[in-house]
Amino acid sequence: MVSAIILTLITLAFVLIVIEDIIHVNKAKTTLFFGTLCWIILFISPLHGQSPENVQHQLDHNILEIATLWLFLMAAMTFVAYLNSKGFIQNIVHKIMPSAISERKLMFLIGGFSFLFSSISDNITATLISLAVVMSLKLDPKKLIKYATLIIFSVNSGGVSLITGDVTTLMIFLDDKVTIGHLLLLVVPALFSVALLAIMLSFGLNGQVEFTKQEDRRIEKTDITIAVIFLSTIVGTLTLSVLYHVPPLLTFLFGLSLMFLVAQFLMRKKDVNKKIIDYIREIEYDTLLFFVGVLLLVGALKEVGMLTKFTHLYELMPAQYANYLMGILSAAVDNVPLTAALLKAEIVMSPQQWLSFTYATGVGGSMLIIGSAAGIIAMSKVKALTFMSYLRMSVYLLIAYTVGYMGSYLAGSFI
Repeated sequence: MVSAIILTLITLAFVLIVIEDIIHVNKAKTTLFFGTLCWIILFISPLHGQSPENVQHQLDHNILEIATLWLFLMAAMTFVAYLNSKGFIQNIVHKIMPSAISERKLMFLIGGFSFLFSSISDNITATLISLAVVMSLKLDPKKLIKYATLIIFSVNSGGVSLITGDVTTLMIFLDDKVTIGHLLLLVVPALFSVALLAIMLSFGLNGQVEFTKQEDRRIEKTDITIAVIFLSTIVGTLTLSVLYHVPPLLTFLFGLSLMFLVAQFLMRKKDVNKKIIDYIREIEYDTLLFFVGVLLLVGALKEVGMLTKFTHLYELMPAQYANYLMGILSAAVDNVPLTAALLKAEIVMSPQQWLSFTYATGVGGSMLIIGSAAGIIAMSKVKALTFMSYLRMSVYLLIAYTVGYMGSYLAGSFI
């Protein structure tokens, strides 16, 4: 009876995630509500005669995973929040853009920029800045849809090869399924699939576009210093993890503390209304709370024994085919709970197969507009981009995803 109640609540929570844009209730609120409710029920009516101590032990294990992910994301997002609010990122974008460019070349430039920027930033920031560039050009709605489609796919592709670029990649890495060296093998297939999609979407684009140069905001020495600390933290995280197995969370928190100390020193003689530590308040707490709620739900799902059901697909077919389908499934089911569920199901796969799974869950959400944060952000910003208009690009997206997935599996053979 208790299992049935918890499963019903979890199902309802996941349905509310999917229809978030219809009911206009933030998914962070619903997942946090149902996630905590499920665990309260587990304490009140323990399953299989468990003692409260056993339930507490399981919850503690779940909370440890949540805390590790939450703190890492908090540190990374604080860096981006500061640089974004200072206009540092926008300034760089406007400086590298030419005054005039063909629509076809712009397609490749936007794809490359979105891919690169999402690797070192969160997907939401990368999507917003990339969209701002193309929307400033006053393009025809049909052409704008093509650019937006490429941005969504590129942003999702760019994050899969670095733990700083995609949450599911970070989750798989923290579970010791892949290493930093393994993930870097995804750069080539992921970038190739973006280039392939850009080629397909550029057919029929023969015009020329001009950029209106905006007045650059003055870049302070403090902003440049913090940008250098951010990039050094990313490089240091990757290097120390490979050489000395230093946890990424530890390195990023060290980088964040260095940012606070250095900024405090540089700002000590300036009359500033905002302290450096206040930028923590500007990060996307909705996103962080969503992860907390989702991981609580998945933890409860494990307690009722449902995660073993995910192994059935892997019993019916080889892992490489199951992973491909899981990626497409992540377009309809949020990839964070899907990844968390599969990790907790303790499915046995080789590093090569886990690598292809990393690509699949990171990029597969691009198949539907509602399948990723980048898609939802784009749909809210571009009026012409609807569920159906994006669906018309599905053939191109499926081809690019399939080629990228095959490349990721081939790249895994070098492990």
